[in-house]
Amino acid sequence: MSAKAEIPKDWYQVRHLSDGISHIHERYVGDWLRCNIWHIRGRDRDLLVDSGMGLRPLKAEVSLLAERPVTAVSSHCHFDHIGGAHEFDVRLGHPLEAHVHTNPTRQATAASDSWLRAETVTALPYESFRIEDFQIQPAPLTGHLDEGDVIDLGDRLFKVFHLPGHSPGSIALFEDRTGILLSGDVVYDADLFDTVYHSDPEVYCVSLKRLRELPVSVVHPGHGQSFDRDRMKLIIDEYFAGGRRIGDPAKWVNKILGAGP
Repeated sequence: MSAKAEIPKDWYQVRHLSDGISHIHERYVGDWLRCNIWHIRGRDRDLLVDSGMGLRPLKAEVSLLAERPVTAVSSHCHFDHIGGAHEFDVRLGHPLEAHVHTNPTRQATAASDSWLRAETVTALPYESFRIEDFQIQPAPLTGHLDEGDVIDLGDRLFKVFHLPGHSPGSIALFEDRTGILLSGDVVYDADLFDTVYHSDPEVYCVSLKRLRELPVSVVHPGHGQSFDRDRMKLIIDEYFAGGRRIGDPAKWVNKILGAGP
């Protein structure tokens, strides 16, 4: 494994944005895989959308997660988004993926060797770490989220959209008042992944068409940089035109890393 022997203390990086939103990520996970973790401050409780790979304790190492009660939402059940969910008392996700959160095997969480390889991390999260031994800890959902449900933070309301295709239980959260969309992996500004074992490209297109009509002001996605509605529509339109496809993950990762065609 090509990782540094030194174990860094700054595993998580936090950036405070506007609208009470903070961006958290695991800085030593490869940027081609790294998940965005979103923290939204509320009056009565906070919202956490996704929790990364869980290679280090998220709640213990990110101080703002201890300031008030946290509702932890998983946008979908893939390994790079649910690794820290077990640390939180309130864990919500779509019922179609509840069985994965209870028994998060490598296959069920789409943790193939294409993603879990020497280049996945650039530093050791702890002594004796081996990427070959990586496993998500079970974190059974304590409640379910489905189309039309609302997450109430006291002074902020986020409506749930069920947008399957990338995975059966993919969801996005939308705040009407601000136009903020937390999209998970339904849309982000890179090649989109519709070839996971439980993906459905036809259903995915229906979800993207729905998303394209939302009066979004800003998208905070599951990967990469945030973007506005015009950019979101362009990404979706390029996908509809046959672009922005990951296809075979092994070939895609090799290309990104310059390790193959």
